Amino acid sequence: MIPLAVRKDILILVTQAHTDGAPFYKIAPIVGCCTRTLKRWQANEQDKRTQRINFEPTNKLSQEEREQLISVANNESYKNLSSHQIVPKLADKGIYLASESTFYRVLKEHKQLTHRHKQKEGSRHKPTPLVASEPNQIYSWDITYLPTTVQGVFYYLYLFMDIYSRKIVGWQIYTKQSSELASEVIKDIAINENIKVDTVTLHSDNGSPMKGATFLTTLQKLGIMPTFSRPSVSNDNPYSESMFKTLKYTPSYPSKPFDSVVEARIWCETFVTWYNHQHCHSSIGFVTPVQRHLLQDKEILEKRHRVYEKAKAANPRRWSGSTRNWYFTKEVHLNPNKAKVNNIADKVSAERHSG
Repeated sequence: MIPLAVRKDILILVTQAHTDGAPFYKIAPIVGCCTRTLKRWQANEQDKRTQRINFEPTNKLSQEEREQLISVANNESYKNLSSHQIVPKLADKGIYLASESTFYRVLKEHKQLTHRHKQKEGSRHKPTPLVASEPNQIYSWDITYLPTTVQGVFYYLYLFMDIYSRKIVGWQIYTKQSSELASEVIKDIAINENIKVDTVTLHSDNGSPMKGATFLTTLQKLGIMPTFSRPSVSNDNPYSESMFKTLKYTPSYPSKPFDSVVEARIWCETFVTWYNHQHCHSSIGFVTPVQRHLLQDKEILEKRHRVYEKAKAANPRRWSGSTRNWYFTKEVHLNPNKAKVNNIADKVSAERHSG
């Protein structure tokens, strides 16, 4: 509340400014109040708003009632139940203590919303942070649906990618999902990429093909270490999720469902060739996945930098600061800690803006 004496001084200045032609809607922000308040001051009207300082509802629970509520909630019969379950059970016994919302509020104030009992609290630990500093260190894979001309029937695209280079290292389309089929794909990848034992980590979600005994046995024989996302947390497998979005939003993606698995494979072959060899990926400095997989990206980015520096030297007035920083991404992180995410963001930002 503004003291009356101060209000009178303000009103004198406001009246003078308004007389000189300044509208109230421009004066109000300077004064620090709204137009309606200024007009009310001029009309010498009282503030009719109800003051609710230190207001307490008349139906507030007493301390004794709150203690009784906490005691009941921690009773052997109710300690494992939520407030939405406790209240009906009490009503069945002819007892009313408080509403569900009041139960919830009081339990929250006492930090007893969950695990009031000795049962071990469930945990969903985030996957171990992984770092790739070169190709063939960390792969990510998943399966996505491809529509067919038969409603309710789908083809399944098995797709494996290297998160460092973003290269699609292997794929196949089948009419069903199974760990046996996934095993065949990873075997081909191991041969084509010349994977050595205990050098590759393979990340995926918790689907049955990913955790099937046949597939896990195959990984063990190949010396590939599997890691998994938390249940129902798609963000733990971001590279595969992003890849599928790129695939399904590319302009060449068919507008009609696939007639046959052969047709789907032909289209996917075209897409993979384009993606690996022509698509300039924004997250790796706008080089292609194959260029980065073959470790050619650093030289390409340095050449681009020299081109820009030469252009700036020829016409310096076109640049108010440094030229574009064709930065080289040294490491790629999978499920990093929050502190690491912030450090990475700061580092990338500094690299982009450095001379």
